[in-house]
Amino acid sequence: MNILVLNGPNLATLGRREVEIYGKETLADIEKAMMHRAGELQSRIRFFQSNHEGALIDEIETRASETDAIIINPGGLSHTSYPLYDALRAFAKPVLEVHISNIFAREEFRHRSVTGAAAVGVITGLGTSSYLLALEFLTRERGR
Repeated sequence: MNILVLNGPNLATLGRREVEIYGKETLADIEKAMMHRAGELQSRIRFFQSNHEGALIDEIETRASETDAIIINPGGLSHTSYPLYDALRAFAKPVLEVHISNIFAREEFRHRSVTGAAAVGVITGLGTSSYLLALEFLTRERGR
């Protein structure tokens, strides 16, 4: 299985940005753990991070034919980006949205995820384990 893992704005600063909310793990730490687990699950992962909405959309469109599923943490774009929602819907294959923090326990504007409506599921509030849980789910579903 080929999985595209997308990370949106400000996620490159994990490990040093609001550690009381996001923890001390870096994006590189998450990628390393995912690569290890993906190898065990006989899956391949491609990572992409951008602070720019259009770059994330371009990556979805460019990689669609070689990608079986997407794991995405759109960051703040999850609450506002209808164009990203449209790109995820057009992908027409499984999408899982992940959030490190519990978006429902934070500011009111974070309680709605526009992009989450394009996903088969949203994992929120389980820290960086959210990424690994999404990977496990996608590979398990492939076997059904």
